[in-house]
Amino acid sequence: MRQRREYHIVVLGAGGVGKSCLTAQFVQNVWIESYDPTIEDSYRKQIEVDVRAICLDLTLQEQSNLPRCGQGFLLVFSITSLSSLNELAELREQIIRIRDDENVPLVIVGNKSDLEEDRAVTRARAFSVSQHWGNAPYYETSARRRANVDEVFVDLCRQIIRKDITAAQAGEQEAYSRRRERPIRHGRRRRREKQRCNIL
Repeated sequence: MRQRREYHIVVLGAGGVGKSCLTAQFVQNVWIESYDPTIEDSYRKQIEVDVRAICLDLTLQEQSNLPRCGQGFLLVFSITSLSSLNELAELREQIIRIRDDENVPLVIVGNKSDLEEDRAVTRARAFSVSQHWGNAPYYETSARRRANVDEVFVDLCRQIIRKDITAAQAGEQEAYSRRRERPIRHGRRRRREKQRCNIL
């Protein structure tokens, strides 16, 4: 039986960028026509990524009270609002400060790609932000048309998995190094003790 991993993903962005619509499409395959403040702000979903069974805890947040427990972050803006993109920079800085890690798994999401005629953020501008943030993955999504919805969550899961594997390998290497050091120290002590006996 395969072990199921649990990851906590936080969906962040300014109000009105489509965080709830994006998440509801991913979890429930439903399109929310109009915003309802009573909509859940947390979800759970089981998925499979590269033959790994994963249970996702999803939390929707705006600017304040960033959770410390998020393992990956979707930073969502609307392609129809330049200010919503600009707000992501402060959110990213807060995440890095809280997590004390420059390489936190994250994906930049330009939502509402179906509103091309109202576009205020060019693709070039969004890609520039992506490059400035260490080539963070950038996707344009449409919650209405379900375009690239699954892809952003899967990409983020892959980043978390890679980070987990790297951390596990580093831990194993450190444990192996410690095990190798111990016998060497004991051996040296024994040799010293024998030498002392011989001298006496």
